[in-house]
Amino acid sequence: MGVLVVWQTLDEVRVEAAGCTRCRLAAGRTQVVWMDGDPESDLMFVGEAPGMNEDKLGRPFVGAAGKLLDQLLESIALDRSKCVICNVIKCRPPSNRNPEPDEIATCSPYLKAQIDFIKPAVIVTLGNFATRYILDRQLSITRVRGQIFRAFGAKVIPTLHPAAALHSGGVGSPQFALIRSDFDLISSELAKGRPAPPAPAPALPAPAAEAFVSQESLF
Repeated sequence: MGVLVVWQTLDEVRVEAAGCTRCRLAAGRTQVVWMDGDPESDLMFVGEAPGMNEDKLGRPFVGAAGKLLDQLLESIALDRSKCVICNVIKCRPPSNRNPEPDEIATCSPYLKAQIDFIKPAVIVTLGNFATRYILDRQLSITRVRGQIFRAFGAKVIPTLHPAAALHSGGVGSPQFALIRSDFDLISSELAKGRPAPPAPAPALPAPAAEAFVSQESLF
């Protein structure tokens, strides 16, 4: 029997993932692509898998799709420092092919740990693979994008992968307009999820010391 590993910190998970050889993707990667952004954030983006640029630099969404994601974040007054960006699969599949079911299953403990330790209020799934994994259903992104679901203790908002907009003409494409509207929803839900600052405690009335003394004087 294998030894059950219980991670105590997110950094422990990262260190183990960096040396992972549990599936065939380890043989062809340059490095594991862990995540980018602030682990204290309420917002997490989950994509599919690293591409060539991500594999080279060790950061998710740094290619053309990543630049588009940066523009979308800017449109709602955010940037990478105010969210978390990661993928279902942490190693690049050969020739950027789709991840295989066994590869997703093998890599899934790392993403689950990221969600468990970060505890995002809103998870945005980018494309079919991330949406199907997070919601645990075989769904079409075109049918569910722009809706709000619940999973992993968070609100889940599926949207198209930025690459879909790139393949359809970029920022002028109908796909980009759909993603842009989904980002407005993301912004709105984030605002709802932030607790209001606590109201100041009401001032307590001063003790009636003089009245107490005057009562004692009667006895």
